[in-house]
Amino acid sequence: MTAFSKYKETIFGWLRIVFGLLIFALGVHMTIRANLGLAPWDCLGMGISYHTPLNYGLSMTAMAVIILIIDLLLKEKIGFGTIIDALLTGNFVQLFNDIDPFPETKSVWAGVIIIIAGLALMAIGQYFYMLSAQCCGPRDALLVGLGKRLHKLPIGAVQVILWGTVLLIGWLLGGPVGIGTIVSTFGSGIVMQIIYHIIKFEPRKIEHKSVIDTVKQLKSTE
Repeated sequence: MTAFSKYKETIFGWLRIVFGLLIFALGVHMTIRANLGLAPWDCLGMGISYHTPLNYGLSMTAMAVIILIIDLLLKEKIGFGTIIDALLTGNFVQLFNDIDPFPETKSVWAGVIIIIAGLALMAIGQYFYMLSAQCCGPRDALLVGLGKRLHKLPIGAVQVILWGTVLLIGWLLGGPVGIGTIVSTFGSGIVMQIIYHIIKFEPRKIEHKSVIDTVKQLKSTE
């Protein structure tokens, strides 16, 4: 592979990540717009925005950067995708919040449908993001890092503890909690599995490249 081809492949990978995050962010906006309560991390981000000069997007970005630093301290694998995710996702969601392209929901059932549609878009966005194979987002890396250190607990239990803690802090800060929180928290994995089954995508087969791996690949000459 020539140097030009390597740079082209990497840049197209970054563009794919950005595109995937844009779709993911639209899905997150839909879960917010349903006005039935937010998923744990979004609840925390919204709660932080109520007590600081930061809007939701900047709150999520600041939180993602802090989590990214924790991931590094936990010596988790960090790729360019992790960094791009930390810097862009929250701001993309804020962009959709500002544009607000969807009408206000009039019923709980309509809100639930919008949340499920949002979860589907989030799964599709993650699909494009993961195709670049440049590592998972900061929050997923944190879960993996904590899971390694709490190895006596199943990873599902670690996730419950992490999400429960995040949700509690978000709620104490005034973040919206409701039926949408339950749908988002427990429905995201189900919707993702359905979407990936339909498109025949298995994320566990992807071999992710860290920042160091990517840089070495670009520097290598063949």
